[in-house]
Amino acid sequence: MTGTTQIIRGGRLLDIDARTSDAADILITGNTIAEIGPPGLAAPEGAETFDATDRLLMPGLVNGHTHGNSSLAKGMGDRWTLELLLNSHPYTGAGFTHEDKYLAAKLAACEMVLGGCTACLDMFAEFPLPSREGLESAGQAYADVGMRAVIAPMMSTRGLWQAIPGLYDALPEQLQTLVDGMQSGPGEAAADICRDALHNWPHDREQVKLALGPTIPHHCDIPFWHACRDLARDYDTLIQTHLAESKVQALASEPLFGMSLTAFLDQQGILGPNFVAAHAVWLTPDDMRLLADRGASVSHNPMSNLRLGSGIAASVAMREAGINVAIGTDTCTCADALNMFEATRLACTLSRVHGPNYEEWLESAQALKMATEAGAKALGWEGQIGRIAPGYKADIVMLGLDSITYVPLNNAVNQIVFAENGASVRDVMIDGRMVVTQGQVTNVDMAKLRADVEAAVARQTPSRAAARGTMEKLAAHVGPFCAGFARQDYVVNRFVGGR
Repeated sequence: MTGTTQIIRGGRLLDIDARTSDAADILITGNTIAEIGPPGLAAPEGAETFDATDRLLMPGLVNGHTHGNSSLAKGMGDRWTLELLLNSHPYTGAGFTHEDKYLAAKLAACEMVLGGCTACLDMFAEFPLPSREGLESAGQAYADVGMRAVIAPMMSTRGLWQAIPGLYDALPEQLQTLVDGMQSGPGEAAADICRDALHNWPHDREQVKLALGPTIPHHCDIPFWHACRDLARDYDTLIQTHLAESKVQALASEPLFGMSLTAFLDQQGILGPNFVAAHAVWLTPDDMRLLADRGASVSHNPMSNLRLGSGIAASVAMREAGINVAIGTDTCTCADALNMFEATRLACTLSRVHGPNYEEWLESAQALKMATEAGAKALGWEGQIGRIAPGYKADIVMLGLDSITYVPLNNAVNQIVFAENGASVRDVMIDGRMVVTQGQVTNVDMAKLRADVEAAVARQTPSRAAARGTMEKLAAHVGPFCAGFARQDYVVNRFVGGR
């Protein structure tokens, strides 16, 4: 794209801060916005023209947390808590081949770009260890669709059943033996694989880059945390983990570490500007101040938190503490759509159930900036994406003003946040290239993708059927134990309803 010049004419440009959507032309050189001006803006001779008549132009949405590997497991669970979801992994991930890794990431990327999401942080899971080949395949899928991504391999050194105090002992001996054989690979091996992958990453890091995803603080031993810390420093890359997502996780920290999960991570030297906490539902005020002091980010994932009954994160308090708070969808087994418009609407509206003082609620413009600029900062692309402005990459979503959502167009920011569901997305440009045109992904044969996905799921079905019985036997113990464990008092309450 280096020598290409394009001009987008006829569209209405969203200004989130000013809450306006005035007509403007956008001049793009290569992959970068060069100039924005009134209609009729001068352009070099030979510039390609894109007619954005009847389009509302907004920055691409940035998904702060998802798991692309789960996209083939849509709709596979109902009344799952987080711990029951983790318990289900042998079932939802059964029969997953190397080819499926590429396919799953590609399907996730297509769903996101069709919904106006132009970048994501994908904690991509492989079991029992990440693989360089699998990570590169996932990266290739995002590159082939044309989406930006940060891929953080999800890793642990102990399983759910060993990580929660008392759970392993509550299992019958036969099930203890079963879960003994379901452990992740050793941390040293995972760290070596990640070092090799980071050193030899084949993809353009401006589009698809590699990070680290130690899954949950108490699911990883201290030597592995130190290995991740050192790798992140050596390669200047991000770390994302699920931090205090559920009350069970928050309660587990005291008997294990004698401090909160946030304080434990800080003690290991993990917290910093390259750290992104996913969920952060059960943070205390001290945890929030610590994250803010270290310059860390949080991905607020409201739909997943509701779906799994994890609670409602104190997003306003986190922002007031000084934390950079982005928005994420989480994954297809607990969100269930990778719909950033839905996640943004929930982030905004759920801020209003904490109390009656409306001046403390999130404004729609604040929520939309969390889904764009704050996400860009969390993913390490601050000042490059998340805004439509000169010097920024040309990541632009074009919404159809013919959509019923914008008839009449009174306040574009309010209507995007409170009414948009992705159905109005017409065209999506990423890095100066059109990846969605007239609601169709330009680089993917969607009929073939659907056929490939259906064939993969059909192939996985026997393995899943065999794994389901095991999952249900374990769930009969995991569910009640964790529900009882969560009845203990904690210093903060993120549940609603008084129960």
